[in-house]
Amino acid sequence: MDSVDLYIELRDKNLLKNSPKYWWPNVGSEWCLVTTILTQNTKWQNVEKSMDNLGEVSLEKLIEIDEKYLSELIAPSGFKNQKAKRLKLLAKNIIDEFGDFENFKENVYREWLLAQKGIGPETADSILCYVCFKEVMVVDKYTQKLLDSKGMEFFEYDDIQYFLQSGIESRFDEISEENENDLNLCFARFHGMIVEYMKK
Repeated sequence: MDSVDLYIELRDKNLLKNSPKYWWPNVGSEWCLVTTILTQNTKWQNVEKSMDNLGEVSLEKLIEIDEKYLSELIAPSGFKNQKAKRLKLLAKNIIDEFGDFENFKENVYREWLLAQKGIGPETADSILCYVCFKEVMVVDKYTQKLLDSKGMEFFEYDDIQYFLQSGIESRFDEISEENENDLNLCFARFHGMIVEYMKK
């Protein structure tokens, strides 16, 4: 079995029928960027509560807002002080390095993200995939568990990612039409299908 076989198996279960096109809500937005940080070590329902509290989101708002007040708004997501500090620092670093959000989306690269406080491979790739529309497959704990259940043992994040991406890339013609010939969309939906399947 390669990753396309796995993709087709999950696709046929129609797991994303009630989800947005890219699975993650509000892709390509500052709202989406904030949720990639808030979703660390918590449930999505808690992230939604935090985002409801925050209201309209922008990098400028994150920079200007009082850190203690921000921590109270995002409290449902847990680790409120840590996440507030990291969100403010990330927003500042994006403005300092890229000038604005659109330039960030266009020009950010994985190494820059990994150098930011509190951003590991999963969060970095979530930002690249869902915020910046880069051709990157996100790997998370559900991915590891699913592959383990199929008898495929991987120990490193990068090895899992390579297995998933290379299989899709080599056989993309078999599933390209349903993904509008968009590799990023395919990776986004594949990740979403894995999460939805493993949550059941």
